[in-house]
Amino acid sequence: MSISANGKSLNTMTVPSQQLPVSYTPDVVVVGGGPTGIAAAMAAARNGADTLLIEQRGYLGGMGTAALVPAFCPYTDGEKPVIRGIGLDLLERMKQEAGADFLNRYKDRLDWVPIDVETLKRVYDDAVLASGAKLLFHTFADQVLLDGDRIQGLVISNKTGRSVVQAKLYIDATGDADLAALAGVPFQVGGEESELQPGTMCYVVTGADKSRFDRFIQETGQGGQLEKTIVEAQQNGDLPDGRKRISGIAWISDTVAGFNFGHIFGIDGSKAEDLTRAAVEGRRLIETQIRFLRKYVPGFENAHLVHSGDQIGIRETRRIAGDYTLVVDDFLSMRTFEDDIARNSYFIDIHLANATSTMTIKHLPKGQSHGVPYRCMLPQGKSNLIVAGRSVSSDRPVQGSLRVMPNCFAMGQAAGTAAAMLSVTGGGFRDIPIRELQSKLIEQGAWLGERPGQADGGVTVAAGHVTYDEENE
Repeated sequence: MSISANGKSLNTMTVPSQQLPVSYTPDVVVVGGGPTGIAAAMAAARNGADTLLIEQRGYLGGMGTAALVPAFCPYTDGEKPVIRGIGLDLLERMKQEAGADFLNRYKDRLDWVPIDVETLKRVYDDAVLASGAKLLFHTFADQVLLDGDRIQGLVISNKTGRSVVQAKLYIDATGDADLAALAGVPFQVGGEESELQPGTMCYVVTGADKSRFDRFIQETGQGGQLEKTIVEAQQNGDLPDGRKRISGIAWISDTVAGFNFGHIFGIDGSKAEDLTRAAVEGRRLIETQIRFLRKYVPGFENAHLVHSGDQIGIRETRRIAGDYTLVVDDFLSMRTFEDDIARNSYFIDIHLANATSTMTIKHLPKGQSHGVPYRCMLPQGKSNLIVAGRSVSSDRPVQGSLRVMPNCFAMGQAAGTAAAMLSVTGGGFRDIPIRELQSKLIEQGAWLGERPGQADGGVTVAAGHVTYDEENE
């Protein structure tokens, strides 16, 4: 027998039915251990729910650890932090545990703080376990068992074998809406022609000399993005055509720096074949970039590559069809919704789809933000599933703003809190009493704008930029 898929005829086989053991029966299961899933699991467990967090790798952190994104995007609107609660607490924990030198450099920063990857992995482990949530690493959810509009269970696969997880409530924190797609939720991918933002293979080098690099930047007057130097190298054939700036250099110490540099085009992060090609091409591009740094950039003559991403960094894949679709006019008008569960001030940041196109950038005024409504996390046709993170229901421009890690923490905290509440009262995610949810979020440190009972709390902020381009991730 054969079927047609992506225009190709494929042979098929019938897989025998199986009787699978039920391995876990939590109140809440979270799939995906990036910032969204971390915050969701912590919030659910802290609010009393028996919670299981499933992650495909052997550590937490998503793009910040697996893909080595060098720095956290802004937590502030330029005046005050808009991302607080669990996300802000975890940022501060990383700074505290990364050592005295790191803390001294970045203790007053909330925007573009470099990521110390190995410290952050440990911080995430400790925080999730301290919340009372259970962890299950090296595990995929590969099948959703449905009963009408409800998820009845997930089939998981790992070294132990295949089994079923049965929960009351399910949180899709995969970033790619994998769980929602398996459950048949409709979604959109990319732009009008299904074009997607490119991926970036990030990496970390040692052997650098920050003081020498800083002098070079000062002498050439070109800023940390090295535009003049990159154009020269492209003209000489030492770098490929494409973006004419480094997206970001994040200095972890005076000799260690993380790079977000260059693009791999035509990658769909929801396809293993594309991720495979991106891994091979990404490592080749890093080799080219290291040669460029040694030849053209003072301070990097002795740069040595110590770590490349376990996978390429992915900026967008699926966007679910939800109860409300957040659109660009909501962003530009800085709209507030009755069911806000977070605020967002990060700019619209859509990277070029090919080497000759341009980026789309749109900033909100300093000190301003827009609301993120609870309804954009509710997938059409499913009652006990919520989707949080970069794959929520939005148009493409807004996805280019919502997709960054601080926002994912905020959405995850809301999803986990809602799940914990419903694990006690029963019902699906549409049954949440929104005012009660908002009150709990505020009590637990989240910021939902200037609302009765929520003050700024006297938080001060240094919103400066580490040597890192604000038009970057």
